[in-house]
Amino acid sequence: MNDKKEIHKVSTTERVVAFTFDDGPHPIYTKQLLDIFRDAGGKATFFMIGEQIDAFEETAALVHAEGHEIGNHTYTHPFLTKITPEQALAELERSDERIRRITGEPVKSFRPPYFDADEGIYKLAEQLGYHSVGALNLEARDWEQPQPSVEYMAEQTRTTLDSGSIFIFHDGYGDRSRTVETVRVLVKELAAEGYRFVTASELLALADRGSA
Repeated sequence: MNDKKEIHKVSTTERVVAFTFDDGPHPIYTKQLLDIFRDAGGKATFFMIGEQIDAFEETAALVHAEGHEIGNHTYTHPFLTKITPEQALAELERSDERIRRITGEPVKSFRPPYFDADEGIYKLAEQLGYHSVGALNLEARDWEQPQPSVEYMAEQTRTTLDSGSIFIFHDGYGDRSRTVETVRVLVKELAAEGYRFVTASELLALADRGSA
């Protein structure tokens, strides 16, 4: 954990990484990502926006049915430090309710939109039982529109690769076709190198078991 209280990497001796996806679900890109991880025999974490769950509930349900983790990315994707604490809590609780309705399980992970959070937001997340999850490959900048090239995003991610790394990509809001292709390239490469693909919560549990 860094001083911002987001977990970017877990210290572990196992060859595991966690791919995470923000801003979905999306009926096209999310399903394409599910195909990639199904073929690789791996799992990922999808930090979903509550509004998007409402719009594409069937896709969200498919993510859960295939064994992936759904994390909280708020209900409307605001800058959390620019609204009141009461509004921030409502954002998290509304999204939490949508996710629980899909999964029937407690939500374990959270990522603040724009990585905009302060001590109050992190405390709020902790009170709700969440781990705040960051990522190492921010220089890939896949959220930009138009997106960087596949090779650029892949290379910027490769530079952060290590056992226990957490990666961020996006499957909603805009054209994410290059994200899908980048993830396809990286998953194929990493699988060939013996890496396993786990959810953020599974990755954190490895550290909790003292495998570091």
